[in-house]
Amino acid sequence: MYYNIEMIKKIGRFFDKLEYKIRGKLSHYPIFYALIGGIGVIIFWRGVWHFADDINVSSIVSIVVGGIILLLTGVFVSAMIGNRLIISGLVGEKKISEKEEGEIQTEEMQLKNLQGTLNRLEKKLEHIDKEVENK
Repeated sequence: MYYNIEMIKKIGRFFDKLEYKIRGKLSHYPIFYALIGGIGVIIFWRGVWHFADDINVSSIVSIVVGGIILLLTGVFVSAMIGNRLIISGLVGEKKISEKEEGEIQTEEMQLKNLQGTLNRLEKKLEHIDKEVENK
């Protein structure tokens, strides 16, 4: 059993690293990236569609069950128009395709700095939790 879990973790890490490399390369070509991503999404949903047809799910049942799943998981709005689109509209940001590479890199650095701060805070909280448990 331990062997299987370790193997699954290794496979997961491999695909995480592969995805990171591919995203890094494709991010320099946003239109091509969008095209590849769109093809992947369409092929995925085509498979879902055919599976639903194979098990004879009606259109109404598909809409109701799909809607319930999306609402219960909190994905309904983001699946329909996207979180990033909502946030950028509220803040009045430019679209990513309109931003210069320098702006995007600055945002990435800010996000990395915030992540580092969050990691440090998490470690401090864990340390405080341990101290409280020991008392």
